[in-house]
Amino acid sequence: MPHSVSDWIAQIDPKKPVLIAGPTASGKSELALRIAEAQGGVIVNADAIQVYSDWRILTARPSEADETRAPHALYGHVAGDVAYSVGDWLRDLESYLTPDIRPIIVGGTGLYFTALTEGLAQIPETPDDVRRTAMSRIDTEGHAALVEELDAKTRERIDIANPMRVQRAWEVLKSTGKGLSDWQDDTAPARLPLSAATPLVVMAAKEWLTPRIEARFDQMLATGAMDEARANRSTWSSDLPSAKAIGAAELMAVIDGSMTLNTARERSTILTRQFAKRQRTWFRARMGNWHHVDATEL
Repeated sequence: MPHSVSDWIAQIDPKKPVLIAGPTASGKSELALRIAEAQGGVIVNADAIQVYSDWRILTARPSEADETRAPHALYGHVAGDVAYSVGDWLRDLESYLTPDIRPIIVGGTGLYFTALTEGLAQIPETPDDVRRTAMSRIDTEGHAALVEELDAKTRERIDIANPMRVQRAWEVLKSTGKGLSDWQDDTAPARLPLSAATPLVVMAAKEWLTPRIEARFDQMLATGAMDEARANRSTWSSDLPSAKAIGAAELMAVIDGSMTLNTARERSTILTRQFAKRQRTWFRARMGNWHHVDATEL
C-alpha cells in the first residue's frame, strides 16, 4: 500500500468491502468517512458498545453531521437492556453483504472482525444456572480452579490468565459437554474472507493516543455527556448490557453525588487507555496480515 492516506484511498478497490479496525480515538471513523465520500459505500458499525441506543455521546457514535456525509448502519439500533452477541451482529450485518451494497465496516471490536473474516463457532447459549455457578466459583475459589477443569486443548489455546476467557470456556464445557476448542474447530466458513475485502488496521502508539483519549472525553463532557447521563438515570443499572460504556458508571456517580466530575474524568480516561491497550494487543496478535495505517497520518 502507498504511504499517504490519500494514496491508500486512491488504491482501494471501490468494488470491494472495506474493513477498518483500530483502537478507540485513533481516527478510524474519519478514515471510513473519507473512503465513503471518495468512493461511495455504507459505513457499518463494528463496535460492540456503539450498537446501543442510550449512549450516543459517551460511546462516540457518529454525530448527526457525520451521518450527513455518508450513510451509516448498525449504530444505536439496540435497546440498552437487550443483550447483543457477535452472532446477533453477524445476522444484522448480513443485509449489508449484498452485491448492491458496498459496506465500509469500521470499529474497535476485534471479535466482530474475527468472526466475520474467520467464521464463528455456533455455540449454544449458556444456561443461567451454569453462568451463576461459574461466577460464584470464581468469586470464592478464583478462576484458576476452573482452569484445572478445562480440557487440555482449550487450556492450551485460550489466555488462562484472563478470568472472563476462562469463565466462558468453562461454561461451554459444562453446558455442552464439548470443549471450546472443539467448537472453534467446527466453525463454519467465514462470511467475508480477507481476500474478498480491503482490510485496514489503524496503528497508534500509546504516546500519541493518550492525549487524544483525554481530549475526546473532555469533548464528550462539553457536548452533553452529563445531560445524556441524566436522561438515562431513571433506568440505569450496572447490570444493563449498555452499562459497559466506559464512563457511564462514573457519570452516574457524579449525578448521585458520590464522585466529583474531575474524578470521574480521571477514572474514565484511565479506563479508556486500558481498553485501548487491550485493543492494540488484539490487533497486533490477530491482524498482522492486514494493511497497517499509521494513525498519525490520518
